[in-house]
Amino acid sequence: MPSTPTASVPCMTTTDAPDSGAHPLFAAALDTLGLGELRAEIRRFPDATRTAAEAAAAIGCELSQICKSLIFAADGVPVLVLMDGASRVDVDRVRQELGAGKVTRAKADVVRETTGYAIGGVPPFGHRTRTRVLADRSLLDHAVVWAAAGTPYTVFPMEPKTLIAHAGATLVDVREQTA
Repeated sequence: MPSTPTASVPCMTTTDAPDSGAHPLFAAALDTLGLGELRAEIRRFPDATRTAAEAAAAIGCELSQICKSLIFAADGVPVLVLMDGASRVDVDRVRQELGAGKVTRAKADVVRETTGYAIGGVPPFGHRTRTRVLADRSLLDHAVVWAAAGTPYTVFPMEPKTLIAHAGATLVDVREQTA
């Protein structure tokens, strides 16, 4: 059974000061959602954790406990897909789920314009604009997942069902199937 880190587990490579670096837009979203206390659980790393593997190594958790926030363009309309860090998104399954003709990864400028954040730091909620959100069921395999807090240097822990609810996500099966 994989270990499940909690917010109380110290991270050797982080600064543990309250409000340790969440993006201002994300910090404001936490306050708006009544989650201001979560700001004290945000971990800031001295080096960027732009990939799920880098984040898992820095936190000391399973790769699948990382919640990736990925922006796709479905017929040109941005959509956020929340996926566990060990899996890849099957764009054809996303296309079918949305009833779209074409789904592609969004370009960096579209990601920033849509969310207010740079690739590698996009949180699962607290975006500049409202987008449709799909969350893969694989996130529910853990008691706690870790997601970006608005920068490539910051993450926060949250129970997956709570994270999915705050993201306003629809629970789906959109990960690539392994042979």
